[in-house]
Amino acid sequence: MRSLAKVNRAMRLAARPARAGYTYGLKRTEILSAQANGLTLLLLSAWLTYEAVRRLIEPPQVTGGLVLATALAGVVVNLAAAWLMSKANRSSLDVEGAFRHILTDLYAFIATAIAGVIIVVTGFARADAIASLAVVALMLKAGAGLVRESGRIFLEAAPAGLSPDKIGQALAGRPHVSEVHDLHIWQITSGMPAASAHVLVDAGRDCHAVRQDLEHVLEVDYEITHTTLQVDHAPGSLLTIQGTGRPAAGPHCGDSHGPVHRSAREAAIDE
Repeated sequence: MRSLAKVNRAMRLAARPARAGYTYGLKRTEILSAQANGLTLLLLSAWLTYEAVRRLIEPPQVTGGLVLATALAGVVVNLAAAWLMSKANRSSLDVEGAFRHILTDLYAFIATAIAGVIIVVTGFARADAIASLAVVALMLKAGAGLVRESGRIFLEAAPAGLSPDKIGQALAGRPHVSEVHDLHIWQITSGMPAASAHVLVDAGRDCHAVRQDLEHVLEVDYEITHTTLQVDHAPGSLLTIQGTGRPAAGPHCGDSHGPVHRSAREAAIDE
């Protein structure tokens, strides 16, 4: 239940409007919370590993009935919490992190209940330690996944499943687009992808119409609705490279960040 309360606090903070220097508001609060969940799982797995190994070497006196009763009570509580969390919007990384945390607790109590049954039936005291090691493996997987996914957002990586190269090629292939560079795709927070780019449009074409077309492609094909596109005309015929007929580089973006995507026409001229 503490996980549910923490998620609610993080979501309330993330919902605050942008103000002062926080131009996106506090939307990444939930990502911080998800990362904290992941790190907590990793730290707990290290401590549980130590305790499990210690109990394997020197098994303590364990009352199987008490272990079983405690574990069954934990199973009931965590089943209820997991059911409540499954109803929430799990596209939020924080909600997903809390859900994984509760699932890990549920698996731990189930494993402990199984160990309790084994102790009651056979008297094998090391069953509890072996069950703990099985839970550790699940905790490591869940914790590492949360740290990796939240880290990608903090490092401004493209959302999973979106290839900036493919998107750049698709945008450069649209009518009247000469070149796309400085293309950046990232997540402001979970479920909120964003994109920015500098687009060069064929001379004499309507820049605003091209921008609207590209925004439509990003929204419909890639579900990116938060876009910032700087659209300019490509350098005119008076600024061509002698002997090629290809426009020379304009005065802007002399040092483009990332790959440059050109239309098929421009690529053929380059060759």
